[in-house]
Amino acid sequence: MATTIVRLRTFTEEPAPRAHKAPALRHLGPNWYASVMGTAIIANAGATLPYQLPGQRVACQIVWALSAVALAVLLTARAGHWLHHRDQARAHLLDPAVAPFYGCLSMALLAVGGGTLIVGKDLIGTGAAVAADTVLFTAGTAIGLVMAVVVPYLMVVRHKVEASQASPVWLLPVVSPMVSAALGPLLIPHLPAGQPREAMLLACYAMFGVSLLATLLLLPLVFGRLLLHGPLPLALTPALFLVLGPLGQSTTAVNQLADQAPHAIDGPYADALGAFAVVYGVPVMGFALLWLALAASMLVRAARNGMGFAMTWWALTFPVGTCVTGAAGLARHTGLDAFAWLAAALFLGLVTAWTLAAGHTLRGLFTGRLLPTTR
Repeated sequence: MATTIVRLRTFTEEPAPRAHKAPALRHLGPNWYASVMGTAIIANAGATLPYQLPGQRVACQIVWALSAVALAVLLTARAGHWLHHRDQARAHLLDPAVAPFYGCLSMALLAVGGGTLIVGKDLIGTGAAVAADTVLFTAGTAIGLVMAVVVPYLMVVRHKVEASQASPVWLLPVVSPMVSAALGPLLIPHLPAGQPREAMLLACYAMFGVSLLATLLLLPLVFGRLLLHGPLPLALTPALFLVLGPLGQSTTAVNQLADQAPHAIDGPYADALGAFAVVYGVPVMGFALLWLALAASMLVRAARNGMGFAMTWWALTFPVGTCVTGAAGLARHTGLDAFAWLAAALFLGLVTAWTLAAGHTLRGLFTGRLLPTTR
Protein backbone atom coordinates (compact mmCIF):
# COMPACT_ATOMS: atom_id res chain seq x y z
CA MET A 1 0.00 0.00 0.00
CA ALA A 2 2.79 2.38 0.91
CA THR A 3 4.49 1.62 -2.37
CA THR A 4 1.29 2.44 -4.26
CA ILE A 5 0.95 5.79 -2.46
CA VAL A 6 4.54 6.68 -3.28
CA ARG A 7 3.92 5.87 -6.95
CA LEU A 8 0.75 7.96 -7.00
CA ARG A 9 2.60 10.88 -5.49
CA THR A 10 5.29 10.47 -8.10
CA PHE A 11 2.77 10.74 -10.93
CA THR A 12 0.77 13.61 -9.41
CA GLU A 13 3.65 15.87 -8.42
CA GLU A 14 4.07 19.05 -10.49
CA PRO A 15 6.82 18.66 -13.08
CA ALA A 16 10.00 20.58 -12.37
CA PRO A 17 10.38 23.82 -14.35
CA ARG A 18 12.07 23.18 -17.67
CA ALA A 19 15.64 24.42 -17.76
CA HIS A 20 16.15 26.78 -20.66
CA LYS A 21 18.95 26.10 -23.09
CA ALA A 22 21.41 28.96 -23.69
CA PRO A 23 20.07 30.95 -20.71
CA ALA A 24 22.06 34.08 -21.57
CA LEU A 25 20.19 34.39 -24.88
CA ARG A 26 16.87 34.65 -23.04
CA HIS A 27 17.57 38.30 -22.30
CA LEU A 28 18.91 39.14 -25.78
CA GLY A 29 16.25 41.50 -27.11
CA PRO A 30 15.94 43.15 -30.52
CA ASN A 31 17.37 46.36 -29.05
CA TRP A 32 20.83 44.82 -29.44
CA TYR A 33 20.67 45.48 -33.18
CA ALA A 34 21.18 49.14 -32.29
CA SER A 35 24.83 48.32 -31.54
CA VAL A 36 25.28 47.09 -35.12
CA MET A 37 23.57 50.17 -36.50
CA GLY A 38 25.70 52.46 -34.35
CA THR A 39 28.90 50.75 -35.49
CA ALA A 40 28.04 50.65 -39.19
CA ILE A 41 27.15 54.36 -39.28
CA ILE A 42 30.70 55.21 -38.14
CA ALA A 43 32.06 53.66 -41.34
CA ASN A 44 29.32 55.07 -43.59
CA ALA A 45 29.54 58.60 -42.22
CA GLY A 46 33.32 58.66 -41.93
CA ALA A 47 33.81 57.63 -45.56
CA THR A 48 31.46 60.33 -46.87
CA LEU A 49 32.74 63.26 -44.80
CA PRO A 50 33.79 66.32 -46.82
CA TYR A 51 37.15 66.21 -45.01
CA GLN A 52 39.30 63.09 -45.34
CA LEU A 53 42.43 62.54 -43.22
CA PRO A 54 45.23 60.06 -44.04
CA GLY A 55 44.18 56.59 -42.96
CA GLN A 56 40.56 57.61 -42.45
CA ARG A 57 39.19 55.32 -45.14
CA VAL A 58 41.20 52.37 -43.82
CA ALA A 59 39.76 53.00 -40.37
CA CYS A 60 36.27 53.06 -41.88
CA GLN A 61 36.95 49.73 -43.58
CA ILE A 62 37.95 48.19 -40.25
CA VAL A 63 34.84 49.53 -38.54
CA TRP A 64 32.64 48.26 -41.38
CA ALA A 65 34.19 44.80 -41.06
CA LEU A 66 33.53 44.93 -37.31
CA SER A 67 29.89 45.83 -37.94
CA ALA A 68 29.51 42.98 -40.45
CA VAL A 69 30.93 40.47 -37.96
CA ALA A 70 28.73 41.88 -35.20
CA LEU A 71 25.68 41.53 -37.44
CA ALA A 72 26.48 37.90 -38.25
CA VAL A 73 27.02 37.06 -34.56
CA LEU A 74 23.86 38.84 -33.49
CA LEU A 75 21.71 37.25 -36.19
CA THR A 76 22.92 33.84 -35.01
CA ALA A 77 22.30 34.69 -31.37
CA ARG A 78 18.84 36.03 -32.08
CA ALA A 79 18.02 32.87 -34.03
CA GLY A 80 19.00 30.96 -30.90
CA HIS A 81 16.76 33.24 -28.87
CA TRP A 82 13.76 32.39 -31.05
CA LEU A 83 14.68 28.70 -31.05
CA HIS A 84 15.20 28.23 -27.31
CA HIS A 85 13.14 31.07 -25.82
CA ARG A 86 10.13 31.39 -28.08
CA ASP A 87 7.91 32.36 -25.16
CA GLN A 88 10.16 35.32 -24.38
CA ALA A 89 10.32 36.33 -28.04
CA ARG A 90 6.51 36.40 -28.20
CA ALA A 91 6.41 38.35 -24.96
CA HIS A 92 8.73 40.93 -26.51
CA LEU A 93 6.34 41.41 -29.42
CA LEU A 94 3.47 41.96 -27.00
CA ASP A 95 5.45 44.37 -24.81
CA PRO A 96 4.91 47.99 -25.98
CA ALA A 97 8.31 48.94 -24.55
CA VAL A 98 10.20 46.27 -26.54
CA ALA A 99 8.20 45.64 -29.73
CA PRO A 100 9.29 48.88 -31.49
CA PHE A 101 12.90 47.67 -31.35
CA TYR A 102 12.05 45.05 -33.96
CA GLY A 103 12.56 47.89 -36.43
CA CYS A 104 16.26 47.83 -35.53
CA LEU A 105 16.76 44.51 -37.33
CA SER A 106 15.88 46.14 -40.63
CA MET A 107 18.13 49.13 -40.03
CA ALA A 108 21.07 46.94 -38.99
CA LEU A 109 20.82 44.98 -42.25
CA LEU A 110 20.52 48.15 -44.29
CA ALA A 111 23.36 49.99 -42.54
CA VAL A 112 25.82 47.12 -42.97
CA GLY A 113 24.64 46.62 -46.57
CA GLY A 114 25.16 50.30 -47.37
CA GLY A 115 28.61 50.19 -45.80
CA THR A 116 29.45 47.23 -48.02
CA LEU A 117 29.07 49.42 -51.10
CA ILE A 118 30.59 52.53 -49.52
CA VAL A 119 33.79 51.04 -48.09
CA GLY A 120 33.46 47.25 -48.10
CA LYS A 121 33.98 47.12 -51.85
CA ASP A 122 37.62 48.10 -51.27
CA LEU A 123 38.09 44.81 -49.41
CA ILE A 124 35.83 42.34 -51.22
CA GLY A 125 35.52 43.84 -54.70
CA THR A 126 32.71 45.77 -56.33
CA GLY A 127 30.88 42.73 -57.70
CA ALA A 128 30.71 40.96 -54.34
CA ALA A 129 29.78 44.23 -52.63
CA VAL A 130 26.88 44.82 -55.00
CA ALA A 131 25.64 41.27 -54.50
CA ALA A 132 25.92 41.50 -50.71
CA ASP A 133 24.19 44.88 -50.55
CA THR A 134 21.43 43.67 -52.85
CA VAL A 135 20.66 40.82 -50.45
CA LEU A 136 20.92 42.95 -47.31
CA PHE A 137 18.97 45.85 -48.83
CA THR A 138 16.18 43.57 -50.05
CA ALA A 139 15.90 41.74 -46.73
CA GLY A 140 16.17 44.94 -44.69
CA THR A 141 13.60 46.78 -46.77
CA ALA A 142 11.11 43.90 -46.68
CA ILE A 143 11.48 43.51 -42.90
CA GLY A 144 11.28 47.27 -42.40
CA LEU A 145 8.05 47.63 -44.37
CA VAL A 146 6.51 44.67 -42.52
CA MET A 147 7.48 46.05 -39.11
CA ALA A 148 6.21 49.50 -40.07
CA VAL A 149 2.77 47.89 -40.25
CA VAL A 150 2.96 45.06 -37.69
CA VAL A 151 4.26 47.06 -34.72
CA PRO A 152 1.73 49.92 -35.02
CA TYR A 153 -0.99 47.28 -35.53
CA LEU A 154 0.03 45.55 -32.31
CA MET A 155 0.12 48.88 -30.51
CA VAL A 156 -3.47 49.51 -31.57
CA VAL A 157 -5.05 46.11 -31.01
CA ARG A 158 -2.87 44.35 -28.39
CA HIS A 159 -0.70 46.81 -26.49
CA LYS A 160 -2.32 48.87 -23.78
CA VAL A 161 -0.62 52.24 -24.13
CA GLU A 162 -1.44 55.64 -22.73
CA ALA A 163 -0.37 59.13 -23.72
CA SER A 164 1.98 59.27 -20.73
CA GLN A 165 3.87 56.29 -22.17
CA ALA A 166 4.69 57.97 -25.49
CA SER A 167 8.38 57.49 -26.19
CA PRO A 168 10.83 58.25 -29.01
CA VAL A 169 11.22 54.47 -29.23
CA TRP A 170 7.85 54.43 -30.99
CA LEU A 171 9.59 55.98 -34.01
CA LEU A 172 11.90 53.00 -34.59
CA PRO A 173 9.62 50.82 -36.75
CA VAL A 174 8.51 53.70 -38.98
CA VAL A 175 12.05 55.03 -39.52
CA SER A 176 13.18 51.81 -41.19
CA PRO A 177 11.72 52.70 -44.65
CA MET A 178 13.57 56.02 -44.47
CA VAL A 179 16.85 54.14 -44.08
CA SER A 180 15.95 52.19 -47.22
CA ALA A 181 15.22 55.47 -49.00
CA ALA A 182 18.64 56.82 -47.99
CA LEU A 183 20.68 53.72 -48.91
CA GLY A 184 18.72 52.50 -51.93
CA PRO A 185 20.32 55.11 -54.22
CA LEU A 186 23.66 53.35 -53.78
CA LEU A 187 22.32 50.51 -55.92
CA ILE A 188 20.88 52.67 -58.70
CA PRO A 189 24.13 52.98 -60.73
CA HIS A 190 24.38 49.17 -60.75
CA LEU A 191 20.90 48.71 -62.25
CA PRO A 192 20.19 48.67 -65.99
CA ALA A 193 19.48 52.11 -67.42
CA GLY A 194 15.86 53.03 -68.03
CA GLN A 195 12.89 51.78 -66.09
CA PRO A 196 14.80 49.73 -63.47
CA ARG A 197 16.67 52.82 -62.31
CA GLU A 198 13.60 55.04 -62.41
CA ALA A 199 11.54 52.45 -60.54
CA MET A 200 14.19 52.20 -57.82
CA LEU A 201 14.41 55.98 -57.53
CA LEU A 202 10.65 56.45 -57.18
CA ALA A 203 10.35 53.47 -54.82
CA CYS A 204 12.86 55.17 -52.54
CA TYR A 205 10.85 58.40 -52.66
CA ALA A 206 7.71 56.39 -51.82
CA MET A 207 9.46 54.92 -48.76
CA PHE A 208 10.65 58.42 -47.89
CA GLY A 209 6.99 59.48 -47.84
CA VAL A 210 5.88 56.45 -45.81
CA SER A 211 8.39 57.17 -43.09
CA LEU A 212 8.10 60.95 -43.11
CA LEU A 213 4.32 61.06 -42.77
CA ALA A 214 4.31 58.37 -40.07
CA THR A 215 6.95 60.35 -38.17
CA LEU A 216 4.87 63.50 -38.43
CA LEU A 217 2.00 61.60 -36.79
CA LEU A 218 4.10 60.26 -33.90
CA LEU A 219 6.45 63.14 -33.14
CA PRO A 220 3.75 65.41 -31.64
CA LEU A 221 2.85 62.59 -29.23
CA VAL A 222 6.46 62.37 -28.07
CA PHE A 223 6.85 66.12 -27.58
CA GLY A 224 3.44 66.37 -25.93
CA ARG A 225 4.39 63.66 -23.47
CA LEU A 226 7.48 65.65 -22.46
CA LEU A 227 5.51 68.85 -21.97
CA LEU A 228 2.65 67.27 -20.02
CA HIS A 229 4.44 64.57 -18.03
CA GLY A 230 7.98 65.87 -17.63
CA PRO A 231 11.35 64.30 -18.44
CA LEU A 232 11.78 60.66 -19.34
CA PRO A 233 13.13 58.26 -16.70
CA LEU A 234 16.91 58.58 -16.38
CA ALA A 235 17.73 55.33 -18.19
CA LEU A 236 15.49 56.31 -21.13
CA THR A 237 16.82 59.84 -21.53
CA PRO A 238 19.29 58.93 -24.32
CA ALA A 239 16.27 57.71 -26.33
CA LEU A 240 15.46 61.38 -26.98
CA PHE A 241 18.23 61.29 -29.59
CA LEU A 242 16.15 58.80 -31.61
CA VAL A 243 14.13 61.76 -32.91
CA LEU A 244 17.23 62.81 -34.83
CA GLY A 245 16.98 59.57 -36.83
CA PRO A 246 14.11 60.46 -39.16
CA LEU A 247 15.35 64.06 -39.39
CA GLY A 248 18.93 63.28 -40.35
CA GLN A 249 18.02 60.22 -42.40
CA SER A 250 15.39 62.07 -44.44
CA THR A 251 17.92 64.83 -45.19
CA THR A 252 20.40 62.17 -46.22
CA ALA A 253 17.79 60.47 -48.37
CA VAL A 254 16.80 63.52 -50.41
CA ASN A 255 20.45 64.38 -51.05
CA GLN A 256 21.40 60.83 -52.02
CA LEU A 257 18.39 60.59 -54.31
CA ALA A 258 19.21 63.96 -55.88
CA ASP A 259 22.70 62.65 -56.67
CA GLN A 260 21.24 59.74 -58.64
CA ALA A 261 18.21 61.48 -60.16
CA PRO A 262 20.03 62.67 -63.34
CA HIS A 263 20.91 59.04 -64.12
CA ALA A 264 17.43 57.67 -63.49
CA ILE A 265 14.77 60.18 -64.54
CA ASP A 266 14.13 62.90 -67.13
CA GLY A 267 15.93 66.23 -66.81
CA PRO A 268 13.10 68.49 -65.52
CA TYR A 269 12.31 66.07 -62.71
CA ALA A 270 15.98 65.56 -61.91
CA ASP A 271 16.51 69.30 -61.60
CA ALA A 272 13.44 69.64 -59.38
CA LEU A 273 14.60 66.81 -57.12
CA GLY A 274 18.01 68.47 -56.82
CA ALA A 275 16.34 71.68 -55.69
CA PHE A 276 14.07 69.74 -53.32
CA ALA A 277 17.12 68.26 -51.59
CA VAL A 278 18.19 71.74 -50.47
CA VAL A 279 14.73 73.23 -49.91
CA TYR A 280 13.75 70.29 -47.70
CA GLY A 281 17.10 69.48 -46.14
CA VAL A 282 18.12 72.89 -44.81
CA PRO A 283 15.04 73.57 -42.60
CA VAL A 284 14.91 69.96 -41.41
CA MET A 285 18.57 70.09 -40.45
CA GLY A 286 17.81 73.29 -38.58
CA PHE A 287 15.11 71.53 -36.56
CA ALA A 288 17.48 68.60 -35.99
CA LEU A 289 20.01 70.95 -34.42
CA LEU A 290 17.28 72.41 -32.20
CA TRP A 291 16.28 68.94 -31.04
CA LEU A 292 19.93 67.98 -30.59
CA ALA A 293 20.40 70.91 -28.22
CA LEU A 294 17.25 69.96 -26.29
CA ALA A 295 18.19 66.28 -26.06
CA ALA A 296 21.76 67.10 -25.04
CA SER A 297 20.49 69.38 -22.28
CA MET A 298 18.21 66.63 -20.98
CA LEU A 299 21.11 64.18 -21.16
CA VAL A 300 23.33 66.45 -19.05
CA ARG A 301 20.51 66.79 -16.52
CA ALA A 302 20.09 63.02 -16.36
CA ALA A 303 23.85 62.50 -15.94
CA ARG A 304 23.91 64.94 -13.04
CA ASN A 305 21.04 63.03 -11.44
CA GLY A 306 22.94 59.75 -11.54
CA MET A 307 22.07 58.20 -14.91
CA GLY A 308 23.98 54.94 -15.32
CA PHE A 309 24.78 52.93 -18.42
CA ALA A 310 21.98 51.20 -20.28
CA MET A 311 21.64 49.90 -23.83
CA THR A 312 19.73 53.12 -24.57
CA TRP A 313 23.15 54.78 -24.85
CA TRP A 314 23.32 53.36 -28.38
CA ALA A 315 20.63 55.91 -29.26
CA LEU A 316 23.46 58.45 -29.16
CA THR A 317 25.13 56.85 -32.20
CA PHE A 318 23.05 55.99 -35.26
CA PRO A 319 20.69 59.01 -35.11
CA VAL A 320 23.63 61.40 -34.78
CA GLY A 321 25.33 59.56 -37.65
CA THR A 322 22.36 60.25 -39.92
CA CYS A 323 22.78 63.94 -39.17
CA VAL A 324 26.44 63.64 -40.20
CA THR A 325 25.50 62.15 -43.57
CA GLY A 326 22.66 64.67 -43.94
CA ALA A 327 24.99 67.62 -43.32
CA ALA A 328 27.57 66.13 -45.70
CA GLY A 329 24.89 65.85 -48.39
CA LEU A 330 23.90 69.48 -47.93
CA ALA A 331 27.56 70.47 -48.14
CA ARG A 332 27.75 68.75 -51.55
CA HIS A 333 24.62 70.41 -52.92
CA THR A 334 25.06 73.90 -51.51
CA GLY A 335 28.83 74.19 -51.55
CA LEU A 336 28.71 75.84 -48.11
CA ASP A 337 31.67 75.21 -45.84
CA ALA A 338 29.35 75.65 -42.86
CA PHE A 339 27.66 72.32 -43.59
CA ALA A 340 31.03 70.61 -44.02
CA TRP A 341 32.15 71.95 -40.62
CA LEU A 342 28.85 70.83 -39.12
CA ALA A 343 29.30 67.32 -40.50
CA ALA A 344 32.83 67.13 -39.08
CA ALA A 345 31.74 68.40 -35.64
CA LEU A 346 28.85 65.95 -35.48
CA PHE A 347 31.16 63.12 -36.53
CA LEU A 348 33.48 63.84 -33.62
CA GLY A 349 30.47 63.66 -31.30
CA LEU A 350 29.42 60.40 -32.96
CA VAL A 351 32.82 58.78 -32.45
CA THR A 352 32.85 59.88 -28.81
CA ALA A 353 29.37 58.47 -28.18
CA TRP A 354 30.25 55.19 -29.93
CA THR A 355 33.40 54.79 -27.85
CA LEU A 356 31.45 55.23 -24.62
CA ALA A 357 28.58 52.96 -25.65
CA ALA A 358 30.84 50.23 -27.03
CA GLY A 359 33.15 50.30 -24.02
CA HIS A 360 30.33 50.00 -21.50
CA THR A 361 28.63 47.30 -23.57
CA LEU A 362 31.75 45.15 -23.69
CA ARG A 363 32.24 45.60 -19.96
CA GLY A 364 28.63 44.64 -19.33
CA LEU A 365 29.04 41.50 -21.45
CA PHE A 366 32.24 40.41 -19.73
CA THR A 367 30.76 40.94 -16.25
CA GLY A 368 27.47 39.25 -17.18
CA ARG A 369 25.39 42.27 -16.18
CA LEU A 370 23.82 42.79 -19.60
CA LEU A 371 23.07 39.15 -20.40
CA PRO A 372 22.69 37.35 -17.07
CA THR A 373 22.61 33.55 -17.25
CA THR A 374 19.86 33.14 -14.65
CA ARG A 375 17.19 30.67 -15.72
